[in-house]
Amino acid sequence: MKVNVYNLKREQVGEIDLSDEVFGAEVKEQLFYEVVKAQLASRRAGTKATKERSAVAGSSKKLYRQKGTGRARQGSIRAPHHAGGGMAHALEPQDWSYRPPRKVRIGALKSALSLYAKEGRLIVLDSLELPEIKTKAIVDALGALQAGKKSLVVDSASNEKLVKSIRNLDAHQFLPPEGVNVYDLLRHDHLVVSKEAAKALEARCLR
Repeated sequence: MKVNVYNLKREQVGEIDLSDEVFGAEVKEQLFYEVVKAQLASRRAGTKATKERSAVAGSSKKLYRQKGTGRARQGSIRAPHHAGGGMAHALEPQDWSYRPPRKVRIGALKSALSLYAKEGRLIVLDSLELPEIKTKAIVDALGALQAGKKSLVVDSASNEKLVKSIRNLDAHQFLPPEGVNVYDLLRHDHLVVSKEAAKALEARCLR
């Protein structure tokens, strides 16, 4: 598929041929659910924990003799029914992360990229080189590109001027091609990529 290529002033400067398999694929929304659910599950800390009877402080000596006191039999001050005792069925740290099959992950990424292209929210630039490290420079550029609301900007991680200019913005995010993921794609309105980054994304989905 042919996609227009713009400069930072949104002037068309050419075209780029992108793979229909990556940017023109069928949008399978059910894959979004599977992959985003896995991403968010993997972010869970899973560190909540409470102490069971073996972990709390206290003597393990039997409180009093077994028979003859007229009281119920007690074995330890650390038992759950005593004040300061351990929890019954204590919570333990848990790893919630899991990884969907590669076909599902790549299929969801292709669907997300194709959704941007289909809805006209994909903006390919000949270059994302800024004249200096300045937040206002990237804000003005995104405004000129009509992508000023909430954008995901993708270029090489070596583009230091871009990385440092965009990092103070809450509504916009920078990612290198190898870091682009379904969750971040779905939560932005526009995808702004350099020609090189677009080809890197294409290669990543086809390898």
